Amino acid sequence: MEINAPIFPESIADGSVAQWYFKPGDFVARDTLLVDIETDKVVIEVFAPEDGVLQSIVKAEGETVLSEEVIAHFEAGASASTSQSTEEGTQADVEATPEATADGDRFASPAAKKMAAEAGLNIAGLAGSGRDGRITKEDVAKALASGGNAEMTEPPAQPEVPIAQAAPAAPVAAELPLTGDEERVERRVPMTRLRASVAKRLVEAQQNAAMLTTFNEVDMQPIMQLRKRYQTEFQAAHNGTKLGFMSFFVRAATEALKRFPSVNASIDGDDIVYHGYYDIGVAVSTDRGLVVPVVRDADALGLAQIEDQIMAYGEKARAGKLALEDMAGGTFTISNGGIFGSMMSTPILNPPQTGVLGMHNIQDRAVVVDGEIVIRPMMYLALSYDHRLIDGREAVQFLVAIKGMLEDPARILLEL
Repeated sequence: MEINAPIFPESIADGSVAQWYFKPGDFVARDTLLVDIETDKVVIEVFAPEDGVLQSIVKAEGETVLSEEVIAHFEAGASASTSQSTEEGTQADVEATPEATADGDRFASPAAKKMAAEAGLNIAGLAGSGRDGRITKEDVAKALASGGNAEMTEPPAQPEVPIAQAAPAAPVAAELPLTGDEERVERRVPMTRLRASVAKRLVEAQQNAAMLTTFNEVDMQPIMQLRKRYQTEFQAAHNGTKLGFMSFFVRAATEALKRFPSVNASIDGDDIVYHGYYDIGVAVSTDRGLVVPVVRDADALGLAQIEDQIMAYGEKARAGKLALEDMAGGTFTISNGGIFGSMMSTPILNPPQTGVLGMHNIQDRAVVVDGEIVIRPMMYLALSYDHRLIDGREAVQFLVAIKGMLEDPARILLEL
């Protein structure tokens, strides 16, 4: 049977094979992850449809795939006995190859032998954690990290140098001093689809919108006092959910959007689309890049529900498990650069949205309150907006409304 790429939505033209988890000839149990396909938004997992054997791979890692394109051939219906014999045959083949021959009574994977050889590590004394005691790459890495519990061999042989470039011989290769040229290392790797997509969208946002940014600052003391006073009760009442800052910002932004509908709107050609709902995107940074999952109907959610959704999205994003529907749509975005220590920045619009709110680091600063100088935990806020639709007056008033609700949280509850 054929293994096909999933059906991509209209917003995704193609994807690329990120990683195969099995090799041709491997037995794969039903619903076991076969391959990851990376698109410009998410990584899509493809699972084995039945128990069987992966016959051949049509699309190798790094190759581009289209929607529903054949990526592999699969033989369904293999029995458990077939699986065992296949695995035993594969193991016998590995043991018979020069790269996985025994060291004494131990044997190692090719990757483990290569890593050990490069590090000058004698793997004869290592205990393997793989099948039948096979030494894996992880075993070698642990031995090196522990300071060399295994015996170190002679330094690995250096590649031959052409006579015209040959340097004077040294007794030990490791003692050769590094020259400036040897330290100037470059490494070229292709962009991931997610990174390339983010780059493209950010450039488009700057080229296709009249983007401006207005700033304000907010005294975070009322929110911090509220969290400190009610944190224990809040967690007890909501199954351990912690009361964070983001839920207050989501609720404050939602109430402000109700008062300024143009900030919740988008431009479609010559038309303005006013949205009668409030789907708030929350930017999440991952190892692969920035993603923006969306909290749906934020105006109908309580603080605990918002915190739960943001926490779940963060875990899924870091694990690469976000689905396409988790990031589709959105009418307004909040980005928190403060978690990385940012004091002030100008966030970039997430098209076709016309507004994005930037949160920043909280720092104690001297401010004047009722004619007296006091120390307060202050945060700078930034609102980037599309000036084609939002006037400066509206943008400033929108940000002032958010500031007022955060400095007096009762206004959020009372919708004042």
